[in-house]
Amino acid sequence: MAEINITSENYEAEVKNSDIPVIVDFWAEWCGPCKMMGPVFAELSEEYTGKLKFAKVDTESQPDVAGQHQIRGIPCLIVFNKGEEVDRIVGFAPKEAMKEKIEKVLGSI
Repeated sequence: MAEINITSENYEAEVKNSDIPVIVDFWAEWCGPCKMMGPVFAELSEEYTGKLKFAKVDTESQPDVAGQHQIRGIPCLIVFNKGEEVDRIVGFAPKEAMKEKIEKVLGSI
């Protein structure tokens, strides 16, 4: 499943009203760890098709969306279920560590 770019216009439809859990990557172009997280996030989006929606928010072009969630450091990945935050991962994590965290969260939902 392709990653969805979130804006203030589609946030409610894609995140709040999603019928499956959503993981949102808050990132910025200038952020080195964000660039490292990008390929990991893309690979995981393919592995979890139908189980978890993968979305990205560019904090530079969408500061209002980032502000809603008090993003203080990036990359910051937030998992939402039925529009509510259920977990937050701040900083880069390798693929296997991300898979463990995702499996733990999905198992608790």
